[in-house]
Order: sequence, then structure tokens, then C-alpha cells
Amino acid sequence: MPEIDKIRERFSSDRFAVQAAGAEIDLAEPGRAVCSMALRPVHLNSNSVPMGGAIFTLADFAFAVAANAYSDLITVTQQVSVEFLAASRGASLIAEAKCMRQGRSSCFYTVEVRDELGTKVAYLTVNGRSLHRPEKTEGR
Repeated sequence: MPEIDKIRERFSSDRFAVQAAGAEIDLAEPGRAVCSMALRPVHLNSNSVPMGGAIFTLADFAFAVAANAYSDLITVTQQVSVEFLAASRGASLIAEAKCMRQGRSSCFYTVEVRDELGTKVAYLTVNGRSLHRPEKTEGR
């Protein structure tokens, strides 16, 4: 099994989530991941609460880590349903993704997003599509 530092290194190429948004991987297990994001002014909307896009970015990143960190396949988000439950008043968000069902080419995950105060901020269901990794060619 990959070590957490190797998983973090692999997902550091997800520049939008990691560099722009500041998402971090706290835990990665087969079919499960916990990721967090310290909230900065760029994440807030005009009401001074985290905007939906920031919440979704963290949740989608947690799904990606949970679905891909221990897999030989590439799993991508195919369909998402998101329910925004409450405004976060905390200083950070935490997303926990869990696999509910894994098939040969599709999967189903849930992602719960909360703040460090315990407020449940959003709940997502994610249908993923698993693809074979392309063959590596020389020079790539």
C-alpha cells in the first residue's frame, strides 16, 4: 500500500485543489479519504461564508483521493448530487469520502463536508466511472 506521503505527492499535480484552493490529504485508505482546507478570504462569498464552489472543490478532491489512491484504474466523477446543509462559521472545512459500492467500471461514494466546529456543511453523492490507465509510451 502506498504511504501517505507518496499519495500526497501523486495528488500534488491536482493544482486547482491543492495549490489554488489549498486542499490537503489528511487520511487515505482504500475507498476512504479525509481531506481538509483552511479557509481563506478567496473561499468566501459576499456573505462572508464559504462559497459552494470551494466546498465542492474540497469534496470532489476527497472523492478523487478515496477512489484513486489505491487503484490501478483511473476513476473520474461522472455525476454528483450536492446538498448544501448549513453555512460554515469555522476556519476550515473537512471532507470525508466513503465508498458505498465499487463495481468493475462504476462506483458510488458519499462525501460529508463539515467544519472544524462540527457543523455539517454539505452532503454529496458521487457516481464515478473507472477507466483503464493508458499505456505509457516512450517520451511521456
